[in-house]
Amino acid sequence: MTTTTADGVGFRSERGPILIALMLSTGLVAIDSTIVATAVPSIVNDIGGFASFPWLFSAYLLAQAVSVPIYAKLSDMVGRKPIILLGIGLFLVGSILCGIAWSMPALIAFRVLQGLGAGAVQPVAITIAGDIYTLTERAKVQGYLASVWAISSVVGPTLGGVFSSLGIWRGIFLVNIPLCLLAAWMLLKSFHENIERVKHRVDYAGAVLLTISLSLIILGALEGGQAWAWNSPISIGIFVIGALTLTIFVFVERKAAEPVLPPWVFSRRLLATTALISFGVGAAMLGLTSYVPTFLEGSLSTSPILAGLALAALTLGWPISASQSGRFYLRIGFKRTALIGISITALGAAVLALTAATPNVLLVALSCFIVGLGLGLVATPTLIAAQSSVGWSERGVVTGTNLFTRSIGSAIGVAVFGAIANAIYASTPNGTTDHHTIVSASGAVFLAVLVVAVLTVVAVIAMPPAAPAETAAEVTPSESS
Repeated sequence: MTTTTADGVGFRSERGPILIALMLSTGLVAIDSTIVATAVPSIVNDIGGFASFPWLFSAYLLAQAVSVPIYAKLSDMVGRKPIILLGIGLFLVGSILCGIAWSMPALIAFRVLQGLGAGAVQPVAITIAGDIYTLTERAKVQGYLASVWAISSVVGPTLGGVFSSLGIWRGIFLVNIPLCLLAAWMLLKSFHENIERVKHRVDYAGAVLLTISLSLIILGALEGGQAWAWNSPISIGIFVIGALTLTIFVFVERKAAEPVLPPWVFSRRLLATTALISFGVGAAMLGLTSYVPTFLEGSLSTSPILAGLALAALTLGWPISASQSGRFYLRIGFKRTALIGISITALGAAVLALTAATPNVLLVALSCFIVGLGLGLVATPTLIAAQSSVGWSERGVVTGTNLFTRSIGSAIGVAVFGAIANAIYASTPNGTTDHHTIVSASGAVFLAVLVVAVLTVVAVIAMPPAAPAETAAEVTPSESS
């Protein structure tokens, strides 16, 4: 076991190559989440399958979400390096196959493979950052990683539009090849772990049960009210079977020697509350991401590019506050910093909800920027608080659980917000094209986002007021060279 020596944070530091590799790895997931949407029309025109194209996103999200806890546990068992390299490898193979897909069903299947790779890359990259950087440095590092999402929010749609306009939509997947190879090479060269090899008992039963239960629950949340009615037999059946499987999973985990999702993760107050906060962050984030462009395009007839730029203000505010959050939590603690952040988030959501009746691009962009500033002060301190409360052997599970609950929050949030908007659209003839109905539906969604933010305030208040100095020792078996 070794303790990482602090030598500054930045690309020129001793750990700079690892940081670049982590940013490249994160960039794979970030760009992919924004580049595909703009290319959908070109994809459908080429290989067909318009009715099933939403599964390009649903299948990816499902595979990513359900695999996160499994990869997180494996990273605690065998080390971070082999798991993130496995994720990059799966993402690379999936991208190549997507680039040569001959039909929509084939493309959806290959998107599942990409999602399985993304499920390893994102949480393990953040876990590695938690391993090799000290508590003081982590906020700045999270700012670097968050900046990747900010850049991708602009680069992704732009690249997607360029490839689509040139009639080469397959390039949106093939562009991942050099990025995957470069990220893997830099990790192989620069990141080294000293892992004490011990025999582990893999929780196969738990992994299978968790995958089945969460797949069904997330599937029901994503497709309910769209592919089938919420009260239809198939919807009810999916949720019932998912809940029963999840119940069986809980009993299995209590007896497993090395459970894939240990019960203690949700029995510790700090970890439970930070997971709830992460759930709220995911719901609020996806609520705005999904409906701000529709709101602006439908109410003001703005161009997709302008609507996208207004939304980009959300992902620009996040890294700015995330990179500065360490200045706050090192002085006033994690809880107070998160409380300030969620209050700012609620303020931005309130402005958006109250002004929805009088749409204005600049005001929407400003509101999104305020929400992003708030989320950066919530997500980063709570994640670092959770990471710092455990040792190396538990940090992967804790990080994975935090990101997993954010994914679940996104999926459930999109489903609930979609149900609210669809109910308003259905009450008016030509609702999806009527200006006033679009404004009303979007305003209702923004109000729901505000409710989520207020409920997240409650979770932050329930968070233990532990200061950074009271967290676990910074000991890791990872070192850079």
